[in-house]
Amino acid sequence: MSGTEWAARPDSRKHLLLTETADVFRDVVGEGVRHVAARVGEAVRPTTGPDPDELRAEIASIDLDRPLSDSAEALAELDDIYLRDAVYFHHPRYLAHLVPPVAIPALLGEAVLSALNSSLDTWDQSTGAMLIEQRLIRWITRRAGFGESSSGIFTSGGTQSNLQALMLARDTALARRAPTPGERWRVLPKLRVLASEQAHFSVVKSARTLGLGDSAVVRVSTDSRYRMRPDALEQAVFRCYAEGAVPIAVVATAGTTDFGAIDPLPALAEACRRHQLWLHVDAAYGGGLLVSARRERLAGIENADSVAVDFHKSYFQPVSCAALLVADEASLRHVAYYADYLNPEDSGVPNLVDKSLQTSRRADAVKLWLTLRVLGAEGIGALFDEAVDLAHATWRLLRADERFTVLAEPELSTVVFRWVGGYGMTDQECDAANQHAYSALFDSGAAMIAKTKIDRRVCLKFTLLNPNTTLQDIAAVLDLVAGHCANHLVLADAEPLLPEVS
Repeated sequence: MSGTEWAARPDSRKHLLLTETADVFRDVVGEGVRHVAARVGEAVRPTTGPDPDELRAEIASIDLDRPLSDSAEALAELDDIYLRDAVYFHHPRYLAHLVPPVAIPALLGEAVLSALNSSLDTWDQSTGAMLIEQRLIRWITRRAGFGESSSGIFTSGGTQSNLQALMLARDTALARRAPTPGERWRVLPKLRVLASEQAHFSVVKSARTLGLGDSAVVRVSTDSRYRMRPDALEQAVFRCYAEGAVPIAVVATAGTTDFGAIDPLPALAEACRRHQLWLHVDAAYGGGLLVSARRERLAGIENADSVAVDFHKSYFQPVSCAALLVADEASLRHVAYYADYLNPEDSGVPNLVDKSLQTSRRADAVKLWLTLRVLGAEGIGALFDEAVDLAHATWRLLRADERFTVLAEPELSTVVFRWVGGYGMTDQECDAANQHAYSALFDSGAAMIAKTKIDRRVCLKFTLLNPNTTLQDIAAVLDLVAGHCANHLVLADAEPLLPEVS
């Protein structure tokens, strides 16, 4: 039977969530939850280290035009191609990326928002869910120190938040400097965005998307702790003026991806005030400090024009759940567009599509709402603080271990290090050994860590967001890393077992 014929069968509607299928929904989802919970509970390592070619072939062999008999059979198939080899972020030896174990109240929120399928573009598709998002935006903007004129919108993540922030910065600058369309086209190629050498790659992608080009992003040098230097920013601004360019915005980072470094926000805010530049703070990672006992590390964020916060990082939410905050709601006019069939300007009801780059949008705020109502803000912050504490303990452990060098004292929960072996090896030999250890560790499935390059040298990284990870876990993984590095040297230096045949 073809897929078309199957869809035309009278009983196909039994697979839709309807009044008469509510019990089916409860049973099917309940069985799925039990199955996933069992998988999570029995995970003994963060990954199986699957081979991408083997898994790709297995998935490619499935005939999508021949449906299975029921949801149970489909779930069994999904177990083979996904759950079996999935990356389990909740495992204490998952130490790779900024993806945390997720809060159970948020998972409840996922079930609710997926079943109701509210779309947060217009009032008549979302009602209460829209008001929940607006209330959370008001809550988080106050945490950031913004005033009553502030606003914001939930986004898919830091990349989208950064894109929208730079769009607002661009259009605000153009409205001030080039009021006519002809003038805007002349000014556009001259616009510049200043960001540190450690700023997220999405800043360049955003400039490209906004028609500014990669060269519009001016990189500003950092200090020994990888934070933007205010004096270097000042020099970069004057360099732009001297070259006939028009600086419009500074992107400060509160939690760089590699080091968790927080740029000096008060000094940068003062520079932006003097030069009339938009200040965007990319706090996708460090935004967790807004509910942390370490809130003072974000001092100065209240002077920003916009802020990005990823709740699916340091607030322990499932992807995606993030927000862009703006100090002045009026700046969002640059995003607004009114369509008679969707959000007429005179509708008299809230329509969040007026503030968002997206139209159809999930009610992701429901997840954070339930988490806050169960854990409380301080509860979430305490979990993040545990990760920060562990990062500092890890840094001290690495400093005392002659097998490794550690690059910077962490401000948040990432630690960048490098195996050096203690044997006086060349940088190139260390690079190869660290690269091998990263790959071998993933292939073994025993643990997962991240890899990066600092000053063109291969480095390894712990990204710590799991409160169940212990210093003993860290020590064990370091031993595994050292073992893989040493094995690589042995293999690289080994003589052939058999004489070469001429």
